[in-house]
Amino acid sequence: MASRERKRFTSCGCDNYTGVGRIVALDVGERRIGVAVSDLTRTLARPHTALQTTGLDGNALQVSLDEIARLAGEDPIDAIVVGLPRHLDGSPNAMTPRVERFAARLRDRAGVAVILQDERLTSVEAESLLASRDKDWRARKKRLDAAAAAIILQDYLDGQTQP
Repeated sequence: MASRERKRFTSCGCDNYTGVGRIVALDVGERRIGVAVSDLTRTLARPHTALQTTGLDGNALQVSLDEIARLAGEDPIDAIVVGLPRHLDGSPNAMTPRVERFAARLRDRAGVAVILQDERLTSVEAESLLASRDKDWRARKKRLDAAAAAIILQDYLDGQTQP
């Protein structure tokens, strides 16, 4: 359906039409992957869930693909934004090449665009936001990865040109 909609809009001269689906963001970690989803207007990001994995060299790719497929069953997914970890000065850290490889494998298997987005300080920002609402650190920890993914996605959405 999404390709039919895309075709309908581009055939009427709306060449800047970018799609009708949501955008999913992933905050990729060694043991957990935070997931966030945009609204259909691609204006707001919301935390969705945190996926438990056996690691980037384990089942992280398959667990992520399964969740993306589940989300695509609800609404079309047009792109996946993956948080790219870096040092504060912008240089790569130890996780950078691992996340780049993960994103490349995701791109090969997902069938939609995969975009790398700078994620510096997103976990710190998410922790700060959650701490202001919830004093129990155990409860915060369960929501931290999804909240960080939402910040990554919101940063991406805010940087896009709105028609």
